[in-house]
Amino acid sequence: MIMNGIGSSPGIAIGKAFVVERGRIQIAQYNVFGEEAVAAECARFQDAILRAESELEAIKKTIRSEFRDLVHILEVQQMILRDRSIYDESLDYIRKERLNAQLALQKSLTKARELFGALNDEYVRSRIADVDAAGERVMRILAGQEYSSLDTIRERVVLVAHELSPSDAIQLQIERTLGIVTEVGGRTSHTSIIARSLNIPAVIAVENATRLISSGDILVVDGTTGRVTINPSEKEIAFYAERQIQIESYVKEISRQAHLPARTRDGYSVAVEANVELLEEIVAVRDNGGEAIGLYRTEFFFMNRADMPDEETIFRDYRDLSELMAPSCVTIRTLDLGAEKLSSWYPRLEEVNPALGLRSIRLCMHYPELFKTQLRAILRASAAARNIRLMFPLVSGIGELRQAKQMLYEVRDELASEGIPFDEAMPVGVMIEMPSAVAVADMLAREADFFSIGTNDLIQYSIGIDRSNEHVAYLFEPLHPAVLRFIKQTVDAGHKAGIPVGLCGEMAGEPLHVPILLGFQVDSLSMNPQSLPRVKNLIRQSFMKDCRKLARKVLRLSTAQEVNRFLEKTIKKILPEEFRVFGPNSSYYGEAPKVLRSSRK
Repeated sequence: MIMNGIGSSPGIAIGKAFVVERGRIQIAQYNVFGEEAVAAECARFQDAILRAESELEAIKKTIRSEFRDLVHILEVQQMILRDRSIYDESLDYIRKERLNAQLALQKSLTKARELFGALNDEYVRSRIADVDAAGERVMRILAGQEYSSLDTIRERVVLVAHELSPSDAIQLQIERTLGIVTEVGGRTSHTSIIARSLNIPAVIAVENATRLISSGDILVVDGTTGRVTINPSEKEIAFYAERQIQIESYVKEISRQAHLPARTRDGYSVAVEANVELLEEIVAVRDNGGEAIGLYRTEFFFMNRADMPDEETIFRDYRDLSELMAPSCVTIRTLDLGAEKLSSWYPRLEEVNPALGLRSIRLCMHYPELFKTQLRAILRASAAARNIRLMFPLVSGIGELRQAKQMLYEVRDELASEGIPFDEAMPVGVMIEMPSAVAVADMLAREADFFSIGTNDLIQYSIGIDRSNEHVAYLFEPLHPAVLRFIKQTVDAGHKAGIPVGLCGEMAGEPLHVPILLGFQVDSLSMNPQSLPRVKNLIRQSFMKDCRKLARKVLRLSTAQEVNRFLEKTIKKILPEEFRVFGPNSSYYGEAPKVLRSSRK
């Protein structure tokens, strides 16, 4: 039997399944009456929070050395437990609506999930896992259920779970984890990120995996195609074992060459950069051949905090980042959050549709003191190695860009009057994420030093869909002709004005998209650090003349399906080595091999 999901960490794993059984949490349904009973229920909730905090602290002390850099995941959960939208609101539900502690927590967690889920930014939406994990821990304590860990595993297995919480992920027994299969998750979830960093094959979003797979079943996990084969035949096992050796050999080889420049075989150079959010990721960027930081997400400092982060703390982080990457360039994106995520220290705003509301640059304009604090920190850090670029997200037109730049100039004047040094020549760029920005890209290019195309939001706003909505997620198509034309139009507008144009969305790290982006003459590609070696290798395999020819043909096609079929036919010619290793079995390149097709009969 074959099940399909999303390949989130490439590679092949073959082994016995270990299904993580946690069972549903029993939530008691009752109200509390009387002041003494209400006070006791509040105390029970507060005690559960304290115990959850203690458990997380104990885990932090026993984390393996491989995961020391990821201790922040547990710290985020600890902050969530005290977040006003969770802690205070749960207590309010107990006191005002007379709900028991579990019902009160369930209600506040549901509200928090809705706020996260309404956002279009996948990174922010993926933080729902942190909320769920923190909430589940407290729920189990309130229900008197033990939180089962992975410590009971005594052999090498493929983990199968509905979901692995962040604390589960960083407690993985690396030497006993062959692969991972989960029913939920995304490519930016903690499980996916950690699996990729450890080179553990993983397939996520496999519907009903825990119901259809039993512990002891033999599994083949293909983290490239997103296929999971249950109890494969001997022929299938032999096929995948051979493919496993082939992929591992190929990955090792391209990793050894990751330090080489990303230059096509006919001499065209492209900057291959990394998207990061934490200083700890710099090691992975260097190891994987990253030439710069194309996107530094700054949201971590502002999420799940009891108060607004101070300028000095932010400044030190940006300065350290700049110095660690020097002389390579670092592009810092200003705050890209919605107003609902600042609720702990700003008045809560009721918005029917937060994704189209007060977020990103609009939020910064609405709260100038918040924006100026971040701008001061960035400018101060720019003096260290003079390698920082500043980037404004979700700019819809010239008016917003000018307003943001005016605030930047005001902060520069303040620092100059205080005698604080900064890089007066620091480049200022714009993220192109909205159709309106594409339409006026020629105007924006005259007032920006560079463009960076954020394809995640550009795709959603262009096609008008939310990929987290199961009813329309199938329409999320990076190769939609409108999206491809928007990218080409933006590149052309930037180049006509003499500014560089990069791309920092997920498209940058997808192998199938690389030849098209090269053909569009994108100047830089920025992606997660683990994708760097493969993309650099793809560029070195390519001929720019072939990619330009491919891009011209693609722009004449009418549907995303036509684009995909065309690429499946031509990719073998322009990237023969990549096709040799991944082609016959990759969802990128057409049909499955005969041995897999026959197994479906």
